[in-house]
Amino acid sequence: MDVARLSGPPEPWHLGFLLGPRINAGGRIGRADLGVRLLLEEDPGEAARIAGELDRLNRERQQIEQATVAQAEAEALASLGLEEKGAVIVTAAEGWHPGVVGLVAARLKERFGRPAFAIALEPGGTGTGSGRSIAGVDLGRAVRRAVQDGLLLKGGGHAMAAGVTLKKDGLGAFRAFMEETLAGAVEAARSDTALLFDGAVSAGAFNFSLADLLSRAGPFGAGNPEPMLALPAHTLAYADPVGDSHIRARFRSGDGKFVNAIAFRAIGQPLGRSLLENRGHALHAAGHIAVDRWQGEERVQLRLVDVAAV
Repeated sequence: MDVARLSGPPEPWHLGFLLGPRINAGGRIGRADLGVRLLLEEDPGEAARIAGELDRLNRERQQIEQATVAQAEAEALASLGLEEKGAVIVTAAEGWHPGVVGLVAARLKERFGRPAFAIALEPGGTGTGSGRSIAGVDLGRAVRRAVQDGLLLKGGGHAMAAGVTLKKDGLGAFRAFMEETLAGAVEAARSDTALLFDGAVSAGAFNFSLADLLSRAGPFGAGNPEPMLALPAHTLAYADPVGDSHIRARFRSGDGKFVNAIAFRAIGQPLGRSLLENRGHALHAAGHIAVDRWQGEERVQLRLVDVAAV
């Protein structure tokens, strides 16, 4: 990461996608003080040195996360079976780095559309993990009940995320408790798959002015969701994988205007299959407007959430 490139106040995109993961990497797998030191450092040389160390730690974190996600997904698939039955995913293993379990739980939740836990088991027989939930399922409340019932050594959180500490031999009881407690809420949440839109636009309307206008409603989060835009009946002119996980796409409106799109972690998922199987066909697309910055160039794109046949 070249700190010299960041002239003036960093934009939200930089904070979310460039600075954020690197600053967090120090706390996840390295030294938690590195991020604070970088932000407070006034000497350019020392700031560059710290930034380089955080960049190295972030690459290491990515490798650890990818390996752990692969193991956790295999365990989840074995648990759910071919019909993917089950309300909650609880994965655990020795050797997992406790600094990435929250990220792994988030990937499992995205992959399987269910609340998910990833727990790092320590040699002494204790496990520390994180859980991530789906909209409509209060994970924190269920975890607090598990603590009250003596199933966890400690735990807490809020509706969308929770942390747990438990004994290894209590994994089965915890898994059964979460399944029984959340089955009804998960079934109801998964049956309601409708997306709520804040507006419908065409490819020609995807410009920097719209991106700037909508960004003023931020910062976005659980209490203030990012605006969801619909792109109705646009032809999928292009769709191709990027690396092992993502898919780049391009949509064309009836008046011949184009908008670029990106679907993160879509390969192997329903969204990815829909894109790769519908090249040249008209689709309804849904997602968020974003500014893509690459090699000094900027362009507005759609960050895809879903597509549907016209």
